[in-house]
Amino acid sequence: MIDLITLILITLGGVLIGVGVHFIPVGGAPAAMAQATGVGTGTVQLAAGAGLTGLISAGFMYNHLALETNEITGKIIYDFTNWDFMMVIASGAIGAMIMITVTMFVGQLVYVYGVGVPPVSAKVKKDPITGDVQDIYVSRGTEGHGVPTVSFVSGTIGGLLGGLGGSMIYVQLMEIVGDPTNMAVVALAGIFATGVFYVNSVLASYNIGGTIEGFHDPKFKRVPKAIISCLIASLLCAIIAVPIMGGVV
Repeated sequence: MIDLITLILITLGGVLIGVGVHFIPVGGAPAAMAQATGVGTGTVQLAAGAGLTGLISAGFMYNHLALETNEITGKIIYDFTNWDFMMVIASGAIGAMIMITVTMFVGQLVYVYGVGVPPVSAKVKKDPITGDVQDIYVSRGTEGHGVPTVSFVSGTIGGLLGGLGGSMIYVQLMEIVGDPTNMAVVALAGIFATGVFYVNSVLASYNIGGTIEGFHDPKFKRVPKAIISCLIASLLCAIIAVPIMGGVV
């Protein structure tokens, strides 16, 4: 029998991933030539990179918290509480945040000191966070360049949501069997969590349709459509993954 709570949490995790992708400043090929704001690579690559880092962090923390050594017998026992669950998803969120912020920071160094362009957005005249004037610094014929403050903050939020969603999916899949020492369980949970991450990243990428600067970008208004599509896709993924995980001995 499929646990309804497990299905709901996995679906929610997928929706968080899809929404989080819309926060990440993606510039694609134009950004690689400093002709658009954001990191110069695709939506799926950025989101999946941050998400997989979050999954690694969550997996390490889960294994550390779920397995304890009995002080009397010396045997390794399984013990995973609600507090441990919060710790694991927080670890996944922080891991994803670190990955995306480092990526944006290193890209920023290349833009500013390598290419020699100021980090400004063409979508807004002033940075919504710092209030700095931007339109006068945008090169003619471009959509801005670099990673301005608002995009950096937005990307950090996106990493948090993506890591949160991915780690939530991983934990729920692992808890179906409740045996972190079983390598088949760990492998399957990792594969399914990664698969759900890619599915929702691709859906969000199609919804964005190219580049996006962050939550201040007009394309961010498309998020409701992403929520609906990611909810349906994640639910279908959960319906397939949960019975398979439950069949692992």
